[in-house]
Amino acid sequence: MVRQSKRILFPVRNGFCCGVDEVGRGAIAGPVVSAAVILPRGYYPVGLDDSKKLSKSKREDLYAFMQEKVQFGIGLATPKEVDRVNVHHASLLAMRRALVNLRISPEIVLIDGKYVPKNIDAFTQSVVSGDSLIPAIAAASIFAKVYRDNLMRNLSKVHTEYGWENNVGYGTKYHLEGLKKHGLTSEHRCSFAPIHNMLC
Repeated sequence: MVRQSKRILFPVRNGFCCGVDEVGRGAIAGPVVSAAVILPRGYYPVGLDDSKKLSKSKREDLYAFMQEKVQFGIGLATPKEVDRVNVHHASLLAMRRALVNLRISPEIVLIDGKYVPKNIDAFTQSVVSGDSLIPAIAAASIFAKVYRDNLMRNLSKVHTEYGWENNVGYGTKYHLEGLKKHGLTSEHRCSFAPIHNMLC
Protein backbone atom coordinates (compact mmCIF):
# COMPACT_ATOMS: atom_id res chain seq x y z
CA MET A 1 0.00 0.00 0.00
CA VAL A 2 1.08 3.57 -0.62
CA ARG A 3 2.31 5.32 2.49
CA GLN A 4 2.83 9.02 3.00
CA SER A 5 6.51 9.89 3.33
CA LYS A 6 7.44 11.67 6.56
CA ARG A 7 10.43 13.23 4.82
CA ILE A 8 8.37 15.34 2.43
CA LEU A 9 6.59 18.44 3.72
CA PHE A 10 4.46 20.41 1.27
CA PRO A 11 1.79 22.67 2.78
CA VAL A 12 -1.07 23.26 0.33
CA ARG A 13 -3.18 26.27 1.26
CA ASN A 14 -5.93 26.92 -1.25
CA GLY A 15 -4.55 25.01 -4.20
CA PHE A 16 -4.20 21.43 -5.35
CA CYS A 17 -1.40 18.87 -5.16
CA CYS A 18 -0.74 16.89 -8.32
CA GLY A 19 1.16 13.62 -8.79
CA VAL A 20 2.96 12.83 -12.05
CA ASP A 21 4.41 9.58 -13.36
CA GLU A 22 5.36 8.12 -16.73
CA VAL A 23 5.54 4.71 -18.34
CA GLY A 24 7.10 3.20 -21.44
CA ARG A 25 10.69 4.41 -21.15
CA GLY A 26 12.13 0.96 -21.81
CA ALA A 27 9.83 -0.07 -24.65
CA ILE A 28 11.22 -0.31 -28.18
CA ALA A 29 7.90 0.68 -29.76
CA GLY A 30 5.15 3.12 -28.92
CA PRO A 31 5.14 6.44 -27.10
CA VAL A 32 6.24 7.40 -23.64
CA VAL A 33 3.06 8.21 -21.73
CA SER A 34 2.76 10.41 -18.66
CA ALA A 35 -0.21 11.09 -16.40
CA ALA A 36 -0.83 13.98 -14.01
CA VAL A 37 -3.47 13.30 -11.36
CA ILE A 38 -5.07 15.48 -8.70
CA LEU A 39 -6.86 13.49 -6.00
CA PRO A 40 -9.69 15.16 -4.06
CA ARG A 41 -8.65 15.92 -0.51
CA GLY A 42 -9.23 12.90 1.72
CA TYR A 43 -9.89 10.64 -1.28
CA TYR A 44 -8.00 7.36 -1.02
CA PRO A 45 -9.35 4.44 -3.10
CA VAL A 46 -9.00 1.03 -1.50
CA GLY A 47 -6.02 -0.81 -2.99
CA LEU A 48 -4.32 2.27 -4.43
CA ASP A 49 -0.65 1.49 -5.01
CA ASP A 50 2.22 1.72 -7.46
CA SER A 51 0.91 0.28 -10.72
CA LYS A 52 3.85 -2.15 -10.92
CA LYS A 53 2.65 -3.81 -7.71
CA LEU A 54 -0.90 -4.35 -8.97
CA SER A 55 -2.36 -7.03 -11.20
CA LYS A 56 -3.66 -6.01 -14.62
CA SER A 57 -7.27 -6.45 -13.49
CA LYS A 58 -6.74 -4.42 -10.31
CA ARG A 59 -5.06 -1.59 -12.26
CA GLU A 60 -7.92 -1.46 -14.74
CA ASP A 61 -10.55 -1.56 -11.99
CA LEU A 62 -8.90 1.35 -10.16
CA TYR A 63 -8.49 3.27 -13.41
CA ALA A 64 -12.19 2.91 -14.22
CA PHE A 65 -13.21 3.71 -10.64
CA MET A 66 -11.07 6.86 -10.39
CA GLN A 67 -11.78 8.35 -13.82
CA GLU A 68 -14.95 10.17 -12.74
CA LYS A 69 -13.59 11.17 -9.33
CA VAL A 70 -10.18 12.74 -10.01
CA GLN A 71 -8.73 15.42 -12.25
CA PHE A 72 -6.20 14.00 -14.69
CA GLY A 73 -4.23 14.87 -17.78
CA ILE A 74 -2.40 12.55 -20.19
CA GLY A 75 0.71 13.51 -22.15
CA LEU A 76 2.55 11.58 -24.87
CA ALA A 77 5.97 11.77 -26.48
CA THR A 78 6.06 9.98 -29.81
CA PRO A 79 8.68 7.45 -30.94
CA LYS A 80 10.11 10.07 -33.31
CA GLU A 81 10.48 12.49 -30.40
CA VAL A 82 12.18 9.76 -28.36
CA ASP A 83 14.65 9.25 -31.21
CA ARG A 84 15.22 12.98 -31.65
CA VAL A 85 15.74 14.12 -28.05
CA ASN A 86 16.39 10.78 -26.22
CA VAL A 87 14.02 8.96 -23.90
CA HIS A 88 14.90 10.99 -20.80
CA HIS A 89 13.98 14.32 -22.36
CA ALA A 90 10.99 12.74 -24.11
CA SER A 91 9.72 11.61 -20.70
CA LEU A 92 10.01 15.15 -19.35
CA LEU A 93 8.19 16.41 -22.44
CA ALA A 94 5.35 13.93 -21.85
CA MET A 95 5.12 15.12 -18.23
CA ARG A 96 4.81 18.76 -19.29
CA ARG A 97 2.06 17.83 -21.75
CA ALA A 98 0.18 15.87 -19.09
CA LEU A 99 0.25 18.92 -16.80
CA VAL A 100 -0.92 21.21 -19.62
CA ASN A 101 -3.86 18.84 -20.20
CA LEU A 102 -5.11 19.18 -16.62
CA ARG A 103 -8.26 21.27 -16.33
CA ILE A 104 -7.14 22.54 -12.90
CA SER A 105 -3.80 24.24 -12.27
CA PRO A 106 -2.03 22.60 -9.32
CA GLU A 107 -0.16 24.55 -6.67
CA ILE A 108 2.29 21.71 -6.05
CA VAL A 109 3.54 19.08 -8.51
CA LEU A 110 5.20 15.94 -7.16
CA ILE A 111 7.01 13.86 -9.80
CA ASP A 112 8.18 10.29 -9.48
CA GLY A 113 11.94 9.86 -9.87
CA LYS A 114 14.92 12.21 -9.73
CA TYR A 115 14.17 14.74 -12.44
CA VAL A 116 11.56 17.39 -13.08
CA PRO A 117 10.54 19.17 -16.29
CA LYS A 118 11.47 22.81 -16.71
CA ASN A 119 9.07 25.74 -16.99
CA ILE A 120 6.31 24.37 -14.76
CA ASP A 121 4.22 27.15 -13.24
CA ALA A 122 3.99 25.53 -9.80
CA PHE A 123 6.23 24.39 -6.97
CA THR A 124 7.74 21.15 -8.32
CA GLN A 125 9.57 18.43 -6.45
CA SER A 126 10.94 15.06 -7.51
CA VAL A 127 10.27 12.10 -5.22
CA VAL A 128 12.34 8.94 -5.59
CA SER A 129 10.01 5.92 -5.35
CA GLY A 130 7.15 8.41 -5.24
CA ASP A 131 4.72 5.88 -6.69
CA SER A 132 5.11 3.92 -3.45
CA LEU A 133 5.05 6.97 -1.17
CA ILE A 134 2.59 9.52 -2.52
CA PRO A 135 -1.03 8.56 -3.31
CA ALA A 136 -1.37 11.08 -6.17
CA ILE A 137 1.78 9.70 -7.83
CA ALA A 138 0.52 6.13 -7.38
CA ALA A 139 -2.72 7.16 -9.08
CA ALA A 140 -0.72 8.78 -11.90
CA SER A 141 1.27 5.56 -12.36
CA ILE A 142 -2.00 3.66 -12.81
CA PHE A 143 -3.44 6.16 -15.29
CA ALA A 144 -0.25 6.22 -17.37
CA LYS A 145 0.11 2.43 -17.39
CA VAL A 146 -3.49 1.58 -18.27
CA TYR A 147 -3.72 4.34 -20.89
CA ARG A 148 -0.53 3.19 -22.59
CA ASP A 149 -1.44 -0.51 -22.43
CA ASN A 150 -4.80 0.24 -24.07
CA LEU A 151 -3.08 2.35 -26.72
CA MET A 152 -0.63 -0.44 -27.57
CA ARG A 153 -3.44 -2.99 -27.74
CA ASN A 154 -5.23 -0.76 -30.25
CA LEU A 155 -2.04 -0.33 -32.28
CA SER A 156 -1.62 -4.11 -32.31
CA LYS A 157 -4.80 -4.34 -34.39
CA VAL A 158 -3.04 -2.34 -37.11
CA HIS A 159 0.42 -3.86 -36.68
CA THR A 160 -0.43 -7.48 -35.98
CA GLU A 161 3.02 -9.07 -36.30
CA TYR A 162 4.70 -7.93 -33.07
CA GLY A 163 2.50 -9.09 -30.21
CA TRP A 164 1.91 -5.61 -28.79
CA GLU A 165 -1.37 -6.76 -27.28
CA ASN A 166 0.76 -8.80 -24.88
CA ASN A 167 4.20 -7.12 -24.70
CA VAL A 168 2.91 -3.49 -25.11
CA GLY A 169 5.95 -2.59 -27.19
CA TYR A 170 8.70 -4.05 -25.02
CA GLY A 171 11.46 -6.11 -26.59
CA THR A 172 10.24 -9.65 -26.00
CA LYS A 173 11.46 -12.58 -28.08
CA TYR A 174 8.22 -12.57 -30.08
CA HIS A 175 8.53 -8.85 -30.76
CA LEU A 176 12.15 -9.13 -31.91
CA GLU A 177 11.32 -12.08 -34.16
CA GLY A 178 8.52 -9.97 -35.67
CA LEU A 179 11.03 -7.21 -36.39
CA LYS A 180 13.35 -9.63 -38.19
CA LYS A 181 10.52 -11.03 -40.32
CA HIS A 182 8.47 -7.91 -41.03
CA GLY A 183 10.75 -4.94 -40.45
CA LEU A 184 10.01 -1.65 -38.72
CA THR A 185 6.84 0.36 -38.30
CA SER A 186 6.44 4.07 -37.64
CA GLU A 187 5.87 3.15 -33.97
CA HIS A 188 9.36 1.71 -33.47
CA ARG A 189 12.17 3.64 -31.78
CA CYS A 190 15.12 3.51 -34.15
CA SER A 191 17.58 4.88 -31.57
CA PHE A 192 17.06 1.92 -29.21
CA ALA A 193 19.77 -0.73 -29.31
CA PRO A 194 17.82 -3.75 -30.66
CA ILE A 195 16.54 -1.72 -33.61
CA HIS A 196 19.63 0.45 -34.06
CA ASN A 197 21.79 -2.68 -34.26
CA MET A 198 19.49 -4.21 -36.86
CA LEU A 199 19.63 -1.06 -38.96
CA CYS A 200 23.42 -0.93 -38.75
